Parts: sequence; C-alpha cells; structure tokens
Amino acid sequence: QVQLVESGGGLVQAGGSLRLSCAASGSIVSINAMGWYRQAPGKQREMVAVITTDYRRNYADSVKGRFTISGDNVKKMVYLQMNSLKPEDTAVYYCNKAPPLYSYWGQGTQVTVSS
Repeated sequence: QVQLVESGGGLVQAGGSLRLSCAASGSIVSINAMGWYRQAPGKQREMVAVITTDYRRNYADSVKGRFTISGDNVKKMVYLQMNSLKPEDTAVYYCNKAPPLYSYWGQGTQVTVSS
C-alpha cells in the first residue's frame, strides 16, 4: 500500500518562499516518475513539476525559473522549493506518481500567497 504525505505549506507574502516535502511509503522504491500537482479553488488539478523516469525535471510554464523539484531516493522524499511566490500560486499542493494514479492522492498541503 502506498502512502504519500505532503507537508510544508502555509501562508506567505508574495515574493516569499516555501519548501514542500512529500514522504513516500509502501511500494514506491525510487523518486523518479514522481511529481507535484496543485489545485486552486474552482480550477482543475494541474501538473506543477515532475521528475521523469530518467530523472529529468519538467515544469509547468507558469513556475519555470521559480520552482525546483528534487528528491532523495534513500529517504523516499520528494521536495518542491518554491521561490518568488505569486498570489496565483495559491492552491492545495499534492505529490503523486507521474503520471498520477487516482489511488495515490493524499490530503495535500495548502499554500496561500497573499498580495
């Protein structure tokens, strides 16, 4: 059974930074093919950043140059460093496989960016 637990969200002013963490347990043995997703109020969930199967990093255009995804295979952790945050980054952030699996969605962590 896979469990993904996100943490690190909070309230931050525009221009600030946050670092999100995702702890993976169960049958996930490596952090490749993992990603971060977000869902803002009234909007569909969208991909933010992923680590591909060959460990490349892909980002949504809206976060390129501001967000960085990384991971630790030993600890089975995936991180999202978010800099220069904007109010439009406000959302619940989730980690999941890339592409995501329905049964792996966790509770997410709320990120709120004030203007």
